[in-house]
Amino acid sequence: MSKVTINGNTPITGGTPAQQYDTSEHPFELRHEVKRLNTRLDQIADSLERAQIKDIIENYSSPKKRIITNFTAGMARGLGLTVGTFVVLGLLAFILSQFVNMPIVGQYIADLLGYIQDYKN
Repeated sequence: MSKVTINGNTPITGGTPAQQYDTSEHPFELRHEVKRLNTRLDQIADSLERAQIKDIIENYSSPKKRIITNFTAGMARGLGLTVGTFVVLGLLAFILSQFVNMPIVGQYIADLLGYIQDYKN
């Protein structure tokens, strides 16, 4: 039989790892160790629940779910980029239209706006 120590305390006898410890020799130390391990397992379980590991694993194990999620994300990105570009270009056009009265830049912008009006008509 080999001697196994828990937290550097008095050795507990036990044969192979598959055999049970003799709880009659050191019942308090074993109960304390089991309680500590159960507390740690509860903390790990809580962490995994908060991290939603189950949902992540389901998402990556199901190709259909992954395709739907990626398609939806792509549509949202495309819509966001389109709306964002529209807003930025609209603001830029508005700011540039305020400078029409400037001699050099104003003439260039006026010509540009004239070309746009001709194209619309």
